[in-house]
Amino acid sequence: MSKFNKQIAITVIASSMLLSGCGLFNAEQATKEIDPPQDVTFKEEGEQLDSKGKVVDVKGEEAAKKVTSQLYLIDKNGFVVPYSMNLPETKSVAKQALEYLVEGGPVSNILPNGFKAVLPQDTQVLGVDIKNGVAVADFSKEFNAYKKEDEAKILQAITWTLTQFDSVEKVKIWVNGHEQKEMPVNGTPIQDGVTRESGINLDSSDVVDITNTHPLTVYYTAESDGQQYFVPVTKRVSNTETDSIVSAVEELVDGPTASTGLISDFQNGVELLSAPKYEDGKVTLDFNESIYGSSDEEQKIISSNVLQSLVLTLTEQQGIESVAVTVNGKAELINENGEKLTEPVTRPAKVNTGSF
Repeated sequence: MSKFNKQIAITVIASSMLLSGCGLFNAEQATKEIDPPQDVTFKEEGEQLDSKGKVVDVKGEEAAKKVTSQLYLIDKNGFVVPYSMNLPETKSVAKQALEYLVEGGPVSNILPNGFKAVLPQDTQVLGVDIKNGVAVADFSKEFNAYKKEDEAKILQAITWTLTQFDSVEKVKIWVNGHEQKEMPVNGTPIQDGVTRESGINLDSSDVVDITNTHPLTVYYTAESDGQQYFVPVTKRVSNTETDSIVSAVEELVDGPTASTGLISDFQNGVELLSAPKYEDGKVTLDFNESIYGSSDEEQKIISSNVLQSLVLTLTEQQGIESVAVTVNGKAELINENGEKLTEPVTRPAKVNTGSF
């Protein structure tokens, strides 16, 4: 896994009401989400950089730059959920992202409804050292003050928050300068580091023999205050299933476990008519008419949530850089605004940006 192709630009035939340029979800243009260069110019309030990189006074205009980070927070149902925020520009975006996971910290006043931070109150992020794809996150002793039932969520939130950055594949946890081979409260193994392959919001409820399975992350939807947002869930798929793309589509069509309260917007009877075609990072999926969100097949309308779930799910897989959707071998699809879907669409840097 390459952190499930985190933050990779993806193309898919998608609803233009979701487009921002070529992006999904009406996302703003993606801001830089990598560790910053060594040469950084710092500015005082009321200043900005001109075209040559020099600091200039803007006389009261908004000068503070922002960087977009995905924070993995806990929703009202206890799921670890990505939420994209524009944070103040800093020389250490990885450290800053973790600081915004602390209860009672800087995230407190900007949390969406029903969401909460995951790290114990008063936890300090002593540093994040990134070398050779491994991020070492060092926390103060207050980190150890969490409840054991929250341990898995905390480890997942830290891991997925840090692995959003292209320079991070694996995460290690330290406390007060001491490496932790396991989480300090309930002993969840860390060993040489945790990756996204360990999963998020694990669901093995339908699995009899977990040793004969492998993880697969798919995106379902949840709802809060009338707003929908996307929740990644790692399911266990039988090792006899060798095509991960087909498996992902099947899991989306089958939908989430009923007890989770999550939603799938796929209609009954959705099927792939042929094996996915993969070439140079591009996957083409050919569905039957049941993929349409309208019962009137003449309209050929695709639900935006169906497209979004497909994009987010498939782009978690290694090597997939773009996705195309056809029906009966033809790309005659229409979005919910009645517009033809003919242009490729990139995966957004921002996932779940609304107020829930």
